[in-house]
Amino acid sequence: MDISREEISAFGALYPRDVRPSQPLKPARRQGWLVTRKSSLTTRGREPCHRNVIAVWLWVVALAISSAVVMNGAPLPTESLPEDIRVPGGQPPHLVFASDQPTGELESMLAEPGVVRDLIGLKAGIALAPNLTVEEVNLVRELNRDGIPVTAGLAVTAEQGYYLNSSNGRQAEVRFEDFEKWTTANGLRWADIVLDIEPNIQDFATLRQGRKWHLFLTLLGRYADVRRVRDAKYTYSALIREIRSHGYQVETCQFPFIADERAVRSSVLERLTGIVDVRVDREVLMLYTSFNQSLDSALIWAYGPDAQAIAVGSTTGPTSDPHFARLNWEEFSRDLMVANHFSHLIGVYNLEGSVRQGFLARLKNVHWNESVTISAESVRRATHLRARVQRVLWIVSNLPYFLAVILIAFAWTIVWWKKRRLRRNPQARGAAA
Repeated sequence: MDISREEISAFGALYPRDVRPSQPLKPARRQGWLVTRKSSLTTRGREPCHRNVIAVWLWVVALAISSAVVMNGAPLPTESLPEDIRVPGGQPPHLVFASDQPTGELESMLAEPGVVRDLIGLKAGIALAPNLTVEEVNLVRELNRDGIPVTAGLAVTAEQGYYLNSSNGRQAEVRFEDFEKWTTANGLRWADIVLDIEPNIQDFATLRQGRKWHLFLTLLGRYADVRRVRDAKYTYSALIREIRSHGYQVETCQFPFIADERAVRSSVLERLTGIVDVRVDREVLMLYTSFNQSLDSALIWAYGPDAQAIAVGSTTGPTSDPHFARLNWEEFSRDLMVANHFSHLIGVYNLEGSVRQGFLARLKNVHWNESVTISAESVRRATHLRARVQRVLWIVSNLPYFLAVILIAFAWTIVWWKKRRLRRNPQARGAAA
């Protein structure tokens, strides 16, 4: 059916002027019908708008990220401020003071009046990383005679990275063999064996030297090396079985972010930093509020539910690590009270700072059944910290999938645009043929 221009003009006269089409209608290609073409989401006139398509895909990815964090991680904090938290008291905890002093300095400090007496009165233990020397034999024997439990921290040489991680599992096995021979030959007694799992100190040295590009390339290679993590878990699991076979309980000291990685079901932290997530008799989360004092004891409150045991600190401050502020008595005692709410065993870093500030004597007079308060602002900051950490871990872990989706979307847009252009331009279609 054909419609003349006169009929169209008469039909248009029935409508008010302000609702008429702003542009004249163009005849369609099929059967002479007149239609109005609407602008497409991805076109501006005859040119494609790739940015709109990419923006839609990015919006979908962002929506997936926020949903995954809510489903897999800790609940995202709300805008409303939480209330102050009153942490109830409990029974006195078992304290273990870590010491990284040279043997001679540690012996001199223990010889000071009241130090050993206070440790015995607190029923506290000492954790140290033995270098298998004769001087350490005498020190451990004296502590054994005094009835002070001694925990042995297994560590390798500084050249091998010192802390245990995925780069020195075999060296850790050899170290334990030497440790056990040394222990048996000298008749020493140990309460537990602890594996201090932290990144390789060589990585920190590279960062301090300003070799950021070298570190970036190293981390990039580790990101794709999934086998490295799997092999490390196998090696350390075998080491743990070997340690247990000698009658020891095995503990690990881990960064708190390992709990966030588990929450989002990721392994990116293990791949990048070299830490190893292995199952032991007891895992100690190092919740050092001195690293970020604005969080206060809320850091312990936020991660405490995921901890089997907790270590607090630092009582030494910048002399041990420039990133650590020194805890005063009020901060230190509050951290202990909050940690005691989640764990009967509490590690303290470190013994030297506790002695120098007179904490040992004051700990004997602590009323552990009293409650302490954590401010609402600190709780909000700690909650936001966990949410951000989990979000970053999830994004970095799934980054290859995001890139693949964006590339597929971009390729699909190009193909779609070319096909659309060929359909709308017969001459281009003929030339292509």
